Amino acid sequence: MAKPKVQYQCNACGAQFPKWSGQCPDCNAWNTLEEIAAIAIGQHAGSRGSQPMHLVGEAAAVQMLDSVETEGEVRLATGTGEFDRVLGGGLVRGSIVLIGGDPGIGKSTLLLQTVANLSATGTPCLYVTAEESAQQVALRGKRLGLRLADLKISTQNRLEDVLATSQAEKPAVLVIDSIQTVYSEALQSAPGAVAQVRECAAQLVRYAKQSGTAVFLVGHVTKEGTLAGPRVLEHMVDGVLYFEGDSGSRYRVIRAIKNRYGAVNELGVFGMTDKGLKEVGNPSAIFLSRHDQPVAGSVVMVTREGSRPLLVEVQALVDASQGGNPRRVILGLEQNRLAMLLAVMHRHGGIATYDQDVFVNVVGGVRVTETAADLPIVLAALSSLRDQPLPQELIAFGEIGLAGEIRPVLNGPERLREAGKHGFKHAIVPQANKPKQAIEGLQITGVSRLSEALDVVQSLT
Repeated sequence: MAKPKVQYQCNACGAQFPKWSGQCPDCNAWNTLEEIAAIAIGQHAGSRGSQPMHLVGEAAAVQMLDSVETEGEVRLATGTGEFDRVLGGGLVRGSIVLIGGDPGIGKSTLLLQTVANLSATGTPCLYVTAEESAQQVALRGKRLGLRLADLKISTQNRLEDVLATSQAEKPAVLVIDSIQTVYSEALQSAPGAVAQVRECAAQLVRYAKQSGTAVFLVGHVTKEGTLAGPRVLEHMVDGVLYFEGDSGSRYRVIRAIKNRYGAVNELGVFGMTDKGLKEVGNPSAIFLSRHDQPVAGSVVMVTREGSRPLLVEVQALVDASQGGNPRRVILGLEQNRLAMLLAVMHRHGGIATYDQDVFVNVVGGVRVTETAADLPIVLAALSSLRDQPLPQELIAFGEIGLAGEIRPVLNGPERLREAGKHGFKHAIVPQANKPKQAIEGLQITGVSRLSEALDVVQSLT
C-alpha cells in the first residue's frame, strides 16, 4: 500500500492542492489553505493518463422510521449530581463530550474527580494526560483526597498510541486532556494546529461510536473565551460544556451549550474548595446577597436555566455622565439590549437617561441569556436613578417590547413558586404570567404596560 500523502484544502472554496501557498489559486482568498490527510496514492487513483475510475458503493439496508427501536439510553451516574444534570442525567455509552474553559478554572480537576469516583465503583476508566506528567496528576489527586488505586493513567500525546492503548484496556470512560496537545502522524503540522485538532477529534469520535466508550475532551479557549481550534470541532461532538465566570471566584458555573442527550443551557453550579469541586445544591442562595437594609438599584429576578428556575440579583448604577458620551456597560446580559431598554423607558415611561452613565451587573457571575431580565433591568435602573430602594421581598421578571408592552415569558408559574419558596412577598410579572390559583405568601401583580409597572413600583416605594 502506498504511503499516505499530505494535501492542503481551502476552507473557503474546498479546492485541494499538493503544496501550501498563501493565496488560494481558485478563489484568491488569503491564508485559507489547511493541511488535510489525503487518500494514499494509488489507492483510488490510476496512473497519469488512465481513464477516470468510477467508485461504486454498496447500498445499505433501509427501514421504516416507526419500526426503529427507541429504548432509553442507559445513563452512567458520575457521582456528582450537578455534573449529571448538565450532561442530561449522566453519561451515555458512546458519547463524546467537549469541556472548555479558562486556564485554572477546574476542567482537569472536575474530570479527575469524575473518573476517580467512577473507577472506585468498578467502572473501568482511562485518564490520558498529554499536558502534565503522571506525577503531577497523582499529586493533584492525593491533594484532593481521591481514591486512585483503581484509576489508570497514560501520558501519551500521539493519537495512534492513545487509540491502541484504549483498545487494549477497553475503558468505559476515556479522558483526553487536552485535544490541542494530541497529534496524528497522518499530518505533518504541529499539535494544536487546526488540521490536527480536526483530524484527532474525528478519529476519537469514530472510536467512541464503534467501541461504545464515553469520551471526554478537554479543550483550550482563546482570549475571546471561545474554544480554540476549528468551529467544526463543536459540531462533531455530542456535547459541549463551558466553564463560565472568573477562575479566581469561589464558585464555578458549567453551562451546556450543546447536548444531543439532554437540554441545552442546563446549568451546574460548583464551589471550589481545598478538596476540589463540590456541588451546590441550592444555587439561588449563592446568587442572592440579602442586604442588611434595602439598597437602591437592586432587584431580584427569576431566570430559568435549563430545566430549573434560578433566583439572581440584578444591580444597576445610574450616575451623572462626566463626558460627552454616556457609558452603557452591562455584565452578564446582552450589551445592545440595555440601550434599547433605556430608550423604551424614555419613550413610554418619560424617564430620560441621555445624560447618565448606566452600569448593570448580574451578581455572582452568572450569564442570563433570556429576555425575562428586561423588566428587572428597568426597575433596577429606575431605583438607582431616583435613589429609592425597592422592597427586599420583591421579585420581577418579564420581557419589554418596543411599544412599551410587557410580554409573558415561559414557565411563569414555576418561577413564582420558586420565589415563594425563598420567602418573597411581592411579585411584578406580565399579566399573561399571572397564575389563576394564588400562591401562598406571595402577592402577585400582573402588568401589561411599562407605565403600569412603574406605577406599581412607585406605590411600593
